Amino acid sequence: MQGPFMNQQTFRQRVKQLFAPVLVALAAAGKFLLPALKFGWPMLKVGGTMLISMWFYAKFYGWPFALGFVVLIFIHEMGHLIAARIMGLKVGAPMFIPFLGAMIMLKEVPANAWVESVVGIGGPLLGSLGALGAAALYPVTHNALFLVLGYTGFFLNLFNLVPIVPLDGGRIVSAISPWLWVPGLLILVGFLLTNFSDVSFIILFIVLLSLPRVLALFRPKTASHARYFECTPAQRWIMGILYFSLTASLYLGMTALRQKMGR
Repeated sequence: MQGPFMNQQTFRQRVKQLFAPVLVALAAAGKFLLPALKFGWPMLKVGGTMLISMWFYAKFYGWPFALGFVVLIFIHEMGHLIAARIMGLKVGAPMFIPFLGAMIMLKEVPANAWVESVVGIGGPLLGSLGALGAAALYPVTHNALFLVLGYTGFFLNLFNLVPIVPLDGGRIVSAISPWLWVPGLLILVGFLLTNFSDVSFIILFIVLLSLPRVLALFRPKTASHARYFECTPAQRWIMGILYFSLTASLYLGMTALRQKMGR
C-alpha cells in the first residue's frame, strides 16, 4: 500500500529520471567546453592584459598612442614566441605588464646559450620591423602620431639590446661572450648615477636582477656552466653581426625620426 509519501527507493528513481538528461547534457557539453577553455584562456589572458595596459597608458598619453604602443609591444613579444617555437621550445602566450612592457614564459629552459640568444633576438628583430612599419605610415597619413610611435618603438628595442640580463641584449650576447654583461651593467649604473627620471626605479630593478649572473662570471666555472656557453665560431659571428648591426640600425633610425620631429 502506498502512502502519501514516496518510499526511499521510489524517490531515488524519480531523482535519477529528473536529472539524468541534465547530467548527460553537461557531460556532452564538457567535451566541447574544456578544450575551448584550454584554448580560450591564453587568448583571454593576452587580450585582458593588453586592454589593462592600454587603459593604463591612455591615462598618461591618450588612447591613440596607447593602442599603437601596445600593438608594438605585442609584435615584439611575438618575435620571441616565433623564435622560441622555431628552436623547439614550449612557450606560453604573452602577458602585458603596464610600464614594464610584456613577457612570455618559456615552459622549458634553453639547452644552451645559442638557443637563448636566438629567442632573445627574435623580439628586437620583429619589434624593430613593427616600429619601422609605424614610421612608414607617416608619409602616407601625415599623422605625427606614427612618427612618435616609430621613434618610441626604435628606442624601446634599442634599450632592450643593452647587454645585460634580464634584457634581451643580455640573452643575445650570451652566445657572443657573457663578459659583455659587465659593460652592460656599467651602462645602467652610469645612467642611474647621472640621471634621475620616472624610469629610474625600473633601471634599478633591472640592475638588481642582473647582479647574480654578472657576479657569477667571477666565480670558478662548473663543467655544466662552461658547456652552456659553448658556441661554434660561426654561431658567435652570426649573432655578433645581427646584434651590432641591429643596434646601429635602431640608433640611426632614432636619429632620422628625431630630425623629422624637429628635436
